[in-house]
Amino acid sequence: MTTILAIKRNNKLAIGGDGQVTLGNYSIKNTARKIRRMYRDSVLSGFAGGAADGLALYERLEKKLEEYNGNLKKAAVELARDWRTDKILRRLEAMIIVGNKETLLVLSGTGDIIEPDDNIAAIGSGGPYAYAAAKALYDNTNLEAYDIVIKSLSIASNICIYTNSNFSIDLIEF
Repeated sequence: MTTILAIKRNNKLAIGGDGQVTLGNYSIKNTARKIRRMYRDSVLSGFAGGAADGLALYERLEKKLEEYNGNLKKAAVELARDWRTDKILRRLEAMIIVGNKETLLVLSGTGDIIEPDDNIAAIGSGGPYAYAAAKALYDNTNLEAYDIVIKSLSIASNICIYTNSNFSIDLIEF
């Protein structure tokens, strides 16, 4: 359980997440980093779900990005295909937000590859809260992507019990 939020605005992509890791009904770690740069620092990603599963998916996605020379859409399609059809990968319980200069995607283990219409993507238990806050800020202010991520994650952390306020946020500019 976690919250990951991505915003693309003004030639910038910011992805942030909280640091809470839960085990059963208690918080076992508060400073986890769920955001990662990939493919020559041109791709940002964040995961929600099982930590080991998310890290395994990161490794697979990085290999696909290398295989397809940084073509994020092609790498995502191939990862989703493997994820859906491979007996071991099918058991992984995580979701990924991934983005670069060209696109922003949400990937799930059911084979979904979703490209949001509004340059905002959120996953995890606090995702709906972060998305709602981000949507309001994106549509009604001139805040930069990084600032929207901080404010929206802060709002989500005050509502969702599985989201804390130890944020990791990364930004790439194009």
